[in-house]
Amino acid sequence: MDTYEFARQIRILALKSVYSAGCGHITSALSCADIIAVLYNEKMDYDPSFPDYPDRDRLVLSKGHACPALYAALALKGFFDVAELDNLRDISGFLEGMPSMVLTPGVDMSSGSLGMGVSSAAGMALAARINKRDYNVYAIVGDGEINEGQIWESFLFAAHNKLDNLCVFIDKNGLQLSGRTDDILNTSPLADKLLSFGAKALEIDGNNISEIQNALSDFDEEKERFTVIIANTLKGKGVSFMEDSPLWHGRVPDENEYIKALDELERR
Repeated sequence: MDTYEFARQIRILALKSVYSAGCGHITSALSCADIIAVLYNEKMDYDPSFPDYPDRDRLVLSKGHACPALYAALALKGFFDVAELDNLRDISGFLEGMPSMVLTPGVDMSSGSLGMGVSSAAGMALAARINKRDYNVYAIVGDGEINEGQIWESFLFAAHNKLDNLCVFIDKNGLQLSGRTDDILNTSPLADKLLSFGAKALEIDGNNISEIQNALSDFDEEKERFTVIIANTLKGKGVSFMEDSPLWHGRVPDENEYIKALDELERR
């Protein structure tokens, strides 16, 4: 399927799995679905029949609460059966509330404790150089998550080691658990800060597939620095009554809301 349809299917399956589980963070998954779609449908080199393929590209979903979108992409690409998505957060299944590299095929790094993912991704990127492996490492972090100091330490590490095989997406949807990110800890001007930390900084519409594709092409051309893509997104993208609403951070739709949300996504 093309990437636009792939992103739509990620959103539909993420919604279904969160509703089935009765818990989860659907709006965080919806905001980064387009990024995950481009990475898995076009960009990353991997083999579902050999998840530990040494030269595969890696993704670290640092904002681990958005895992319903990652799980949907992995299922659609054949890492496991799509029916397993109904077992999200079920103790008998292998799809935890945060990604687990031990339990879930295709997950490259366990995550969920916010702020740690870029450190893991940078370590993987440096390991590729040391081990003479040809792979790229991608990470997705939230804009609330970049309040964590460890993120910025990791950026310094990536710049110092010239990790040109590292690409970090900041899913900048403007919201976090406690409210608006600008009200809680304003990180603007973000691009200027990233440049001062030694990154190649790009800013795009993170729900526009063409802009994501173009930014990843720019990443490929960079041979001196690591890349950070500031992806301006809409939390809850695709479901009108969830979009840009702080109330939906960890809320699960009731039956009527689920039917309405599913209808909107299926008609996109």
